[in-house]
Amino acid sequence: MTSREDKLAALRDQRPWDILIIGGGASGLGAAVDAAARGYRTLLVEARDFASGTSMCSTKLIHGGVRYLRQGDIGMVRNALRERSFLLRNAPHLVHPLAFIIPAWNQIDRLMFAAGLKLYDLLSGWHNLAASQSLSRQDVITALPGLKSAGLCGGIRYWDGQFDDARLAITLMCTATELGATCLNYLPAIRLLKTNDRVTGAMLCDAETGEEFEVTARAIINASGVHADSVRQLDDAKAPPLLTPSQGIHLVFDADFLPGQQALMIPKTEDGRVMFAIPWQGKVLLGTTDTPRPELQQFNDPQPLEEEINFLLRTAAGVLTRPPTRADIRSAFAGLRPLIHPDNTDEKNTAALSREHAVLVSPSGLITLTGGKWTTYRLMAEQVIDRAIEVAGLPEVPCPTETLQLHGYTTAPASIGYGTDALQLATLPGHDALLHPNLPYTEAMIRFAIRHEAARTIEDILARRTRALFHDATAAEATIERIAGIVVEELLLSPEQLTAMINAARSYSRRFRLSARCGQVGSRSGY
Repeated sequence: MTSREDKLAALRDQRPWDILIIGGGASGLGAAVDAAARGYRTLLVEARDFASGTSMCSTKLIHGGVRYLRQGDIGMVRNALRERSFLLRNAPHLVHPLAFIIPAWNQIDRLMFAAGLKLYDLLSGWHNLAASQSLSRQDVITALPGLKSAGLCGGIRYWDGQFDDARLAITLMCTATELGATCLNYLPAIRLLKTNDRVTGAMLCDAETGEEFEVTARAIINASGVHADSVRQLDDAKAPPLLTPSQGIHLVFDADFLPGQQALMIPKTEDGRVMFAIPWQGKVLLGTTDTPRPELQQFNDPQPLEEEINFLLRTAAGVLTRPPTRADIRSAFAGLRPLIHPDNTDEKNTAALSREHAVLVSPSGLITLTGGKWTTYRLMAEQVIDRAIEVAGLPEVPCPTETLQLHGYTTAPASIGYGTDALQLATLPGHDALLHPNLPYTEAMIRFAIRHEAARTIEDILARRTRALFHDATAAEATIERIAGIVVEELLLSPEQLTAMINAARSYSRRFRLSARCGQVGSRSGY
């Protein structure tokens, strides 16, 4: 991969870009892949690390959204199911099918669930992974040995997709780079540039050195997630808020709480959401919640609230034979959803508006893409680049991403989402040296993350290049010193820089442990 220094040099040559994308989460990275695949000169900048916000804190599902059937949002479900099939085909090293079981404790519910999942099958059409099927009581007990069986009368099995969200984000960054895009993390946009009341570029600031860069572009896309309103207000200080952020949390447990390779879905909980218990990379992921958090829009590091933790533990205790406790939690994490407030959208300036995502254009020409979910990132990218072509008068090029294989593509079993990069990993020092006995990561993965995946900090490595903090926060924290020894070799840091990085990693890792700062909020902001 091109070095950070070479990428920064490209910002100094003053050549205008075709498309500037502000935000390096799922939507921004997807847009960068789309734009670069069409041949446009593309720059993406991210204030922190790629996928360091909402995009790393999902439920790790590529799915149509069974719960949206209940709300009657048929079009959204159909689109998501179609996009699910594209991801399974284009990134089989990162996305795979997963069976879900909905248990029923009375026959009426069993019939209702069966009818709803048959509709799900029909909406999938030829994209369907497998037909849903009714299960007997014994079938459910066999498939989910950790489930309470008292009163159980059967269930329904259906299929969706599972993935590693941050690894997919890094894969999109690598794919965009291979296609010719320039993608830079730790480079916030601090000001938008205008000529004759039209947005024509941005002032960028290197978070590592303080150097500023003035870049111009024919189209500027705001894809900054929960910070979309902050970027919109750089364009127009009086722009009304578009988003009403909501928080969702997840808890991670050892796999023996729900043995096997099938997921549990509880369709009725006390807060009206569904609850998932999902096998994920040797652990069980429990989630999620839906808590309005409008006050958190300026923050990057939300924390699980006590009531959210208690809700998930209480719900799990009602259905699992071994009720999980706080002491059993290996990791806990929270993410903010950039939910769109429908009253604050102007449909006259909206190219694509649904309950899930929107593409809007301001009077100055700033294009904002917000809302949505991981499953539909490719569709969102297609729509926003189509709009950018129209706004900027770029030459029209059809979207090629429905069949675009992502970086590392392989159908063969490979190492934790690395795909064909696993071959290169095997040649690096420490490829057989585990960082910790409770984690599936090696020293070579640290070197690879820095050399080929733009990792700049220990935090980047623990949270996004590996998923150590999501697997076991205590074990991850124990690796910090060892990782620091590799980082200082690769990045040639000064002693002062290394000490600051170690302290920051220790502080950051506490957000994943319930014993530290539960219910509090991080104080860093940026977009």
